[in-house]
Formats: sequence, structure tokens, C-alpha cells
Amino acid sequence: MPSEALASALVADGFEEALIGFGTRFVSPIAVYDLAKCINILVERDGMSDDEAIEYMDYNVLGAYMGESTPVFLDLDIPHGLPDDQ
Repeated sequence: MPSEALASALVADGFEEALIGFGTRFVSPIAVYDLAKCINILVERDGMSDDEAIEYMDYNVLGAYMGESTPVFLDLDIPHGLPDDQ
């Protein structure tokens, strides 16, 4: 992906250390973040408890839609692959 295209991706301020890469939604570049790292940043940087950080992410970040370039927050703790019966 050319760097000019990446410049149009929306980024989540304060979560630079959790950025794991870029993807594409239709033709728009999107920033991809590690959700657990974002939660950890809130705990360490802002002094939130785990529950407070999760609630903050759910309400203020994951629930925000800012158009086609809205970042994606990947939950790496969810098992990969399809269930056995599919």
C-alpha cells in the first residue's frame, strides 16, 4: 500500500504503541490495532482499572464510527479458525 494511501487512514490518538498494521476496507486504508494493547495503555497511562479500560474502549472507541476509514481493533485473544462443525 503506497504511503500516500496510508496517510488517509484514520489513527487512534494515544494508541500508537498498539498499532499493528494497516488493512483495506473496500478501497480505503484502515489502521489496525491490538485491542489488548489499547486496554493495557489505558491501564498503565491513565491509571484505569481493567474494567474501566474495557468499558472506556467499548463506549468511546469501539462504538465510534468515523466513516469508511474508521480503525479496526483486533481481539487477538479470540481463537482463530472455524468451529469444528462448520
